[in-house]
Amino acid sequence: MENESLDQRIRKIQGSLPPHVLLVAAAKTRTAVEVQTAIASGITSIGYNYVQEAGVMRQSLEEWEKQEAPHKVQWHLIGHLQRNKAKRAVELFDMIETIDSIRIAETVNRQCADIGKVMPVLIEINSGQESNKSGVPPDEVISLARQIAELPHIKIQGLMTMGPRFGDPEEARPYFRMTKKLFDQLAAENMQHIEMIHLSMGMSNSYRQAIEEGANIVRIGTKLFGARNEL
Repeated sequence: MENESLDQRIRKIQGSLPPHVLLVAAAKTRTAVEVQTAIASGITSIGYNYVQEAGVMRQSLEEWEKQEAPHKVQWHLIGHLQRNKAKRAVELFDMIETIDSIRIAETVNRQCADIGKVMPVLIEINSGQESNKSGVPPDEVISLARQIAELPHIKIQGLMTMGPRFGDPEEARPYFRMTKKLFDQLAAENMQHIEMIHLSMGMSNSYRQAIEEGANIVRIGTKLFGARNEL
């Protein structure tokens, strides 16, 4: 991996994914040059954990995106959203993958109403029910979805889960399997204003297992860009 260029790594991973799977490049701490290179190499979706960092990157790439980018890029929020960051988030992002409460959903809905936008969202599942992770407990997802479905400026399009970041990726399978089961249950509810399209699971360490368990969005950072410097 060390001897491969960013372009080579991206094309290699893209080529290994099934056609229906979307690769979101997790760009936390990456430079503008790295993000530009990723987009030029075929990446169509960029993910950020933090609203502020995404804002800085969007600003630095604004003219490049308008004039030189080879295709339109979708920007995903893949980290926990604080309510006081919602206004900026709805301006910056094309999808929020981490809705996990009615309070944050209502805040996003209100901010979207102010700018005439309908935001595609995923409900984040805390599939491991870990106290140090965000996400709705699995047994609350159906009731939360029913509440969010009433909000006119939010469109539920699926589910997202983290799973373990390190360790044996096979240990993530039960979490992915549970989330896929919840995805299917929610789809079977056939609720109005909910369109179950996306199942976002798996990162650099576990995306292969996630795909085998039904993921059609994977969020990959380190395996694309190499080891990162933490902010």
